[in-house]
Amino acid sequence: MNARYLPYLLILPVTLFLCLFFLYPFILVAQQAFSVDGGWSLKNFEDVIGYWKFPISFQNTMLLAAAVVPVQLALALLMATMVNRMQKGRDLILYVWTIPLGISDLAAGIIWLAIFEQSGFLNSMMQAVGAIDRPTNFLSYQNPGIVFLAIALAEIWRATAIMLVILVAGIGLIPKEYYEAAEVFGASPWKRFTRVTLPLLRPSLQTALVLRVILAFEIFAVVAALGGTLFPVLMGETYAYQFDLLNNGAAAAMALIILAISIAFTLIIMRALRVPKGATI
Repeated sequence: MNARYLPYLLILPVTLFLCLFFLYPFILVAQQAFSVDGGWSLKNFEDVIGYWKFPISFQNTMLLAAAVVPVQLALALLMATMVNRMQKGRDLILYVWTIPLGISDLAAGIIWLAIFEQSGFLNSMMQAVGAIDRPTNFLSYQNPGIVFLAIALAEIWRATAIMLVILVAGIGLIPKEYYEAAEVFGASPWKRFTRVTLPLLRPSLQTALVLRVILAFEIFAVVAALGGTLFPVLMGETYAYQFDLLNNGAAAAMALIILAISIAFTLIIMRALRVPKGATI
C-alpha cells in the first residue's frame, strides 16, 4: 500500500462514524428547524424565542454556567496540583475523586435530592442539632435560591472530575526541570504555579473549559431531578417541545440555538486561551 494513503485509511472509520451519527442527524435536525409546512421558514425560531419561558430558561442556563464552571475550574486546578505533588497514594486519591464520572446525571440529581428533600439528610441533621423544629421543603418555589444552590452543588460534585482528569494529564506533561529551575531561582510555590504551571497548561485548560462549558449548556437531568419546572433551562425546554408538546420543529430550533451558543463560547475560550502556533512544551 502506498504510504501516502495510510493516514486517510486510518481516519476512515472515525470519519464514517462522525458522518453517520453526527453529521447526518445534524442535517435532519436543521431541516426540521427551518421547515414549516414543507417550506423553508424561520417561524420555529420566532415561536421559540417569542415564548415567555425562553428568556427565563436562557437566563437560568447562563447563570448556572457562570456559577458552576469557574468553581469547577478552581477546584480542578487545586486538586490536580495536589495529586501531582503526592508521593504516595496518588492513584487511590485520583480514583476516589473521579468516582462521580461513573454516575449518570440523573443518578447524581437523585443523590442530591435525597439530601435536600423534605425527608432527606439535611432536614434530619438540622432537626437533630435543634436548628429547625420540623422538616422544611427546601426545593419549593418559595426558596428559588436554595433550588439554584442545590443544582449548582450537584453539578459541581458530578462534573468537576471531567476537568480534573484533563488537567492532571496536562500537568503530567510539564517537564520537572522547569519547576526545579524556578525553585533554584527562588520562585515561591505561587510563582511557580502562575509562571510555570498555568502558561504551560494552557492547551489543557482550553480543552477542559470548552468541554465543560458545552456540557453546562446541555444540563438537563440534574435540573429535572432537583428543580423540575421550578428552574427551566434551555435543554429542559427542548425536551418539553419534543416529548410534551410534540413540536419537532420547535425542539429542533431550540437545539440549534443551544448549538450556536456553545459554538460562540467555544470560539471565545479558544481565542482567550489560544496557543501560539508551533509552541511546544
